[in-house]
Amino acid sequence: MAFKTLIADVEDHVFLIKLNRPDAMNALNTELVGELNCALREAEENEKVRVIIITGSEKAFAAGADIKEMSEKTYVDVITEDLFGSVTEEFQRLRKPVIAAVSGYALGGGCELAMMCDIIIASDTAKFGQPEVNLGVMAGIGGSQRLTRFVGKAKAMDMNLTGRFMDAQEAERSGLVSRVVPAKKLIEEATAAAQKIAEKSMISVMAIKESVNRSYETTLREGLLFERRMFHGLFATEDQKEGMAAFLDKREPQFRDK
Repeated sequence: MAFKTLIADVEDHVFLIKLNRPDAMNALNTELVGELNCALREAEENEKVRVIIITGSEKAFAAGADIKEMSEKTYVDVITEDLFGSVTEEFQRLRKPVIAAVSGYALGGGCELAMMCDIIIASDTAKFGQPEVNLGVMAGIGGSQRLTRFVGKAKAMDMNLTGRFMDAQEAERSGLVSRVVPAKKLIEEATAAAQKIAEKSMISVMAIKESVNRSYETTLREGLLFERRMFHGLFATEDQKEGMAAFLDKREPQFRDK
């Protein structure tokens, strides 16, 4: 499918989605969100795709929601269309892992988009922020919820109430991103991580993603029980037998997703 606001490509089981609104620093408007939803569905349904990467430009991952498009909307408009609700639902349906490769500005909706992904790999130029308070509104796609879970109440309050930005080094220290790499090597590093994941059994990968996400939705006791049952269930797969046999034979496993 051809897109106007995205560049999408599949290579070696990795579906790379590049946000492509350079004149607006990849601001999230209705068209981009709609096309992103379509791209995510396409990636999820494509049997050749095992991992998804979302990235932007070197200057901006996404500098927020499109203020020009939003400025004239009323309460009735945004609640009727459930503004940004569709992309949240689309991410929640994804079972394949998603890596955000972030360079430059990831602000407002851009920061929230990155946090919807499973792993954030940041370049050393990345800057994260939730500056919606400067516009007389607040975060609406996870900036008060996911950010608090990732970096804690104090930093989430600081960022949401003052609008200050967090650089890549602070983001890594705070647990928002998994690693920081040189800007020139961002896609190379993200692709290498994606290919490493793609080598694994997709049954295990999906079980791990679901189990980690479950930890944010339930108590520790219930989460541990869920994890244990998922672990037990993987012993019904051929991949478990192959993985353990390969370990004992000192060879690389040949997973078949069965």
